[in-house]
Amino acid sequence: MIIGSALIAVLLLLRGAIANAHVRGRLLASSIVLGVYVLLDATLRYASLSPEIQAQVSIGQPLFLGFGIINSAVALAINPWRADRLPDRFPTIVQDTIVIALFALTATLILQERILATTAVGAVVVGLALQDTLGNLFAGLAIQIEKPFRVGQWVNIGGKDGLVMQVTWRATKIRTKPGNFVIVPNSVIAKETITNYSEPTNETRIEVDVDVSYDTPPNDVKTAIFEAIQDQPLILKTHTPEVLLWSFSASSILYRIRVWTNDFASDDHIRDRLRSAVYYALRRSGIVIPYPIQVNLYKEDLKPAAVDPAATEMGLRGVSIFATLNDEQCSELAHAARVHLYAANEAIVRQGQSGSSMFVVAKGGVSVTLDGTGREVAHLGPGEFFGEMSLLTGAPRTATVTASVDSELIEIAADDFRQFVLENPTAVEQISGAVAQRAAELAEHRAAGAAAAAVVETPQTFLTRVRRFLRLGG
Repeated sequence: MIIGSALIAVLLLLRGAIANAHVRGRLLASSIVLGVYVLLDATLRYASLSPEIQAQVSIGQPLFLGFGIINSAVALAINPWRADRLPDRFPTIVQDTIVIALFALTATLILQERILATTAVGAVVVGLALQDTLGNLFAGLAIQIEKPFRVGQWVNIGGKDGLVMQVTWRATKIRTKPGNFVIVPNSVIAKETITNYSEPTNETRIEVDVDVSYDTPPNDVKTAIFEAIQDQPLILKTHTPEVLLWSFSASSILYRIRVWTNDFASDDHIRDRLRSAVYYALRRSGIVIPYPIQVNLYKEDLKPAAVDPAATEMGLRGVSIFATLNDEQCSELAHAARVHLYAANEAIVRQGQSGSSMFVVAKGGVSVTLDGTGREVAHLGPGEFFGEMSLLTGAPRTATVTASVDSELIEIAADDFRQFVLENPTAVEQISGAVAQRAAELAEHRAAGAAAAAVVETPQTFLTRVRRFLRLGG
């Protein structure tokens, strides 16, 4: 009785000094068990019991003492006292197993011949009745000790991707991306190949395949794809994306895109954004994604859809700086232009980049923003244009322009424009004069309210700059 009371007092004192909630709970449970031991000891000492009952109590009394000591000793020896956490290698399921094993050994030593007489028969019966449960139990112990995965990590078990939510004695619970729970018995996990997407780091490679026509050289395809994906969100900037020529298939060349992310849960969204960006980029570049058919095709059947010059000409006629051009000149300029499709929220030009072309909005709309502010300073719709200074003088882009919705833009490149003005010498003066006048009006508008007057470039000086950039001479 004295020993039991002293142990209870020590455990309660330790419980008050320890911060670990798990250890505190174990010590409280041990104190209750030791309290039963003290109560049984008092009963044996002071109560009048029949010899049979007294014998049964005498047998069970030391078992309570042994369990109380083992349970508290394991909790104190394995767990940290000042940190409220469990050791990685000794979760609750492992600690329970250690306590049960030590208690079984103690009971065998205490009961000796009483327990040995039934051990063999009991082991056979329990083994046959609980073989599946025991298999899950031991597999669960192996999972907890080896730690092939932890709660909160993304894994693939038996071909199913899921987030580990809980590991119990019997099974492991994972939540799939559609939000369903899959309960996998631990014995099944022990036999399956496990892929842990969170180890050794959270960085995961994502792959996307795209088929492209044989007509386009691989380096051109790789350049177009790389430029389309390098600024995509959710992919890691610490790993350079890769575009690999993967195989030659029946009607196309297969390219494999590789990017890295640390957000495996968003892999479907990343693949969607990559495929969308690649589609628009390849379409703008005139690179064909062929239909998955296996028939003989003539070369002209694989060409991208032709741009309608009449529609392009109609789009250019509404542009103010081309208003002075006659019908023939406008038609020739339309044939020199190209039409591109941009996706919503895709950057068309970026502030500070070198430029040598201008754009006219044919369909949709674009947003003009200045770096550093992120605020929209203008929104351009069909018939409006931007980039004319880059076309005529090669000046860097003065703002970032992004498509607000899926938009078709007419692009006039400097080389094509130079060829056009060589055939139409008077056009460069007409267009340059209109651009110079527009630039002067914008400069005066921006300088309104400022202390100093805006410095306006004369049309003649501007024309000289244009001729020098386009290498026209004269």
